[in-house]
Amino acid sequence: MKVGFVNIFGKPNAGKSTLLNALMGEKLAIVSHKVQTTRHRIKAIMTGDDYQVIFSDTPGIIEPKYKLHEKMMQAVKSSLEDADVALLIVDVNDNWEESDAIFSALRLKVPAIVIINKTDRAKKDRIAEAIDFFKQKKYCKEAVPLAAAKPFDPQVLLKPIIALLPEGEPFYNEDDISDLPTKFFVSELIREKVYELFSDELPYHTAVLIREYKEKATLVKIVADIIVHRETQKAIIIGEKGSMIKKIGMLARADIESFIQQKVFLELFVKVKPKWRENELQLREYGY
Repeated sequence: MKVGFVNIFGKPNAGKSTLLNALMGEKLAIVSHKVQTTRHRIKAIMTGDDYQVIFSDTPGIIEPKYKLHEKMMQAVKSSLEDADVALLIVDVNDNWEESDAIFSALRLKVPAIVIINKTDRAKKDRIAEAIDFFKQKKYCKEAVPLAAAKPFDPQVLLKPIIALLPEGEPFYNEDDISDLPTKFFVSELIREKVYELFSDELPYHTAVLIREYKEKATLVKIVADIIVHRETQKAIIIGEKGSMIKKIGMLARADIESFIQQKVFLELFVKVKPKWRENELQLREYGY
């Protein structure tokens, strides 16, 4: 049996989370057009008759400005340490030299497949040039063009990945799809709605804490706090007469019910925690 960790690296907004969800056929990583949406390392487990692939979506590689950013880059570092295969993802229309500099700086000790993403937004000549550019790099075993946001055959990627994996015993049960608890995915789905509904810097100042998750006879009761830095941000999240917090709750509840396949009662509160991104204790409490 082929078994191993296949970890996804790239610049913010290259399409790492979209790729993970597409491969799994399940929404495990939240997606936004805003950069730095992914803050945690998210493992997704795919088990077939003769393979088990543990994919990891990692935060986009950035220069840390806060303790939160440092935690995010630690997630990238841990992914480097246990990878058996690296997936290096690059937006075909982005600056290839910048991505190459990031990939080279990773100093990979494992084989890498470069994914030329968002090919639906580029001309054939541009795609061909990108493939040639990355195929010449020492870290690149193969370059695969993809449009992860569009339907594609996962075997296009799975075949070359499995060929590079070592043989071994499975790490997880065949029914497992992640090693993270349901509460984590619930908090992420709520946070995704903040990214969708609010512009500028506000989403980057927020975190979500699940305070209660109780399975009852007919539904699941969830109580969550949306954490912000300032009172003015709290007012924006709540909205006039509670309009925005209701909208967040309505959209998040629909996604959570789809994810856990149960009816949900969702109660949201907004809490002000100044400078939480720099507070070690609060970062731990919020799962970082």
